Amino acid sequence: MVTENTPAAGYVQPEVDVPGLTRVLDGEYAGIRDLVRSNLVAYASVLEEAEELGIDAYRERVREIVVEMAATGQTGMGFPVEYGGGGDVGASIAAFETLAFGDLSVLVKVGVQFGLFGGAILQLGTGRHHEAYLPDLITGRLMGCFAMTETGHGSDVQSLGTVARYDPGTEEFVLTTPDDRARKDYIGNAARHAEFAVVFAQLEVGGEAEGVHAFVVRVRQDGEVVPGVRIEDDGRKMGLNGVDNGRIRFDGVRVPREALLNRFADVTAEGVYESPIENPGRRFFTMLGTLVQGRVSVAGAGVGAAKVALAVATKYAVRRRQFAAAPDTEEQLLLGYGLHQRRLLPLLARTYALHFAQDAVRTQLHEVFSGTGDDPQARRLLESRAAGTKALATWHATRVVQECREACGGAGYLSVNRFAALKADSDIFTTFEGDNHVLLQLVAKGLLTHYASEFEDLDQLGTVRHVAGLAVETVLEKTSAHKLLERVRDLLPGGDEWDREAGLLDPEYQLAMVRFREEHMLAGVARRLKRGMDEHEDPGAVFSRVQDHVIAVARAHVERLVLEAFTDRVRALPAGGNKEALRLLCDLFALSAIEADRAWFMEHGRLTVQRSKAISREVNDLCRKVRPLAVDLVDAWGIPDEMLRAPDLLG
Repeated sequence: MVTENTPAAGYVQPEVDVPGLTRVLDGEYAGIRDLVRSNLVAYASVLEEAEELGIDAYRERVREIVVEMAATGQTGMGFPVEYGGGGDVGASIAAFETLAFGDLSVLVKVGVQFGLFGGAILQLGTGRHHEAYLPDLITGRLMGCFAMTETGHGSDVQSLGTVARYDPGTEEFVLTTPDDRARKDYIGNAARHAEFAVVFAQLEVGGEAEGVHAFVVRVRQDGEVVPGVRIEDDGRKMGLNGVDNGRIRFDGVRVPREALLNRFADVTAEGVYESPIENPGRRFFTMLGTLVQGRVSVAGAGVGAAKVALAVATKYAVRRRQFAAAPDTEEQLLLGYGLHQRRLLPLLARTYALHFAQDAVRTQLHEVFSGTGDDPQARRLLESRAAGTKALATWHATRVVQECREACGGAGYLSVNRFAALKADSDIFTTFEGDNHVLLQLVAKGLLTHYASEFEDLDQLGTVRHVAGLAVETVLEKTSAHKLLERVRDLLPGGDEWDREAGLLDPEYQLAMVRFREEHMLAGVARRLKRGMDEHEDPGAVFSRVQDHVIAVARAHVERLVLEAFTDRVRALPAGGNKEALRLLCDLFALSAIEADRAWFMEHGRLTVQRSKAISREVNDLCRKVRPLAVDLVDAWGIPDEMLRAPDLLG
């Protein structure tokens, strides 16, 4: 029987080779991903223990699991081989992405210990720090924390209040928390387990302020907080209660001169400040740029959490029946309804798109940190892409978990099923490792300045002045959409009517639409910034007025990168069912993204009413075509059954 949920006559449904698609998704890191999957299964009981244990016992259980996982080599892949690591930054990100299928407190504890604490020592320190800390850190024998965020300073790291003054008489730094706004806050591992902290503080040498630097500071000895350090427990949180977040204050704590992580700056015994990077702003952003791995990791974790939610909701939707389509007929499966397809399947497509976008970021990170593709321009591009991908991936995770919970009805609300923990534990992803709106401003800054050599030095006001200082022709040369339209005419039929004549499923049409949107938005915001400065307005007021425009262009830019990554991956696959299935998903992602922003495209003359309606019809048709493949597509993610802890939904 042909229904509105059946693809048109003559359509041949592709068949998904699930193991083959898993190999495509796992890529070159299949081995480390399989190791993580095995470890997740071995410690699957923590998903239940999180519900049953008190907060103190839960924290101890999470610590035990992290240390035991470290013994398998899973968590040390990103550290140098000579200290007991795996020497592969890309593998470390792949391991973290896969770990997101399990308990997210374990994930975050791993991220704090090995990514933030360990990563800071590795990237900001030198040989003396590596030899002193890395061997025990990699095994989990030495636990630490990353003390950057302060109660009064989150994203604005340059304005941190903690002070480290150099005392040449004793060759020590003296760390002080001047007030409550400067206390380190929300610091993972601090409340219970950390023995050392990497502390970010304003360095003062000889009365001169040298900006924010990082120090290794002991905070516990034999399990007891050391004199001069005060630690408070942040207490129960919305989620991630297996992680012991805390507040730290320093009351004149003295550390030796060698405690300064001195890759980019040092202080001599006599009290002379030295740095190979003369410009303070560039020095600061170079230091922070080495910590970009955290943002790449959180983006991958967001995609992983979204996969778990979609796997549960999709599998439930092909088991649960609701309402009969006609008298004397069986009730219909949830995924047979067009609306249910509309709710879940575009999110499935976007999750695949973000998976391949994350692959691209991880590859960039590996090339930069392995030295094969490391130069200032490559680092700027990596920082921007990591920031933007993290923002879109973590917002996506929040949306997916909520939609999937609703799609499972009352059963999805029971904490015995995964959604309660997923929702509570992943919510923070949108604000840690950088608030998403702040990160998108970083993306826009790179676009507006064309990743110029001044990129690191420019704050919001500096960005306004930089753009205003360019000739109009220069701004338009870098941002004008008319050059894109010239290129489009060579690729698509229709001449000036390319956006009305090209096939909706033509990848070049889809890419042209998102590229046009990005370039048009970018040209518009550049003109607005320049106009405000030409009229001698205050730069702060100018930027504030266009801030919504700035965020919009950053989102458009990242969404274009995501679509390009997905399109490139599909093109590279050999012919067969998996390629056809991913082509359907890529079309669904592209057209649902255009549909979601149809108002903008119509306002700017790139979408007629008729064309807009045609896109909606095509999205519906794509959903019908993806529906028979949906379970295979979520199975291809390779999430262990033990992680789909939803007995009321899947049992």
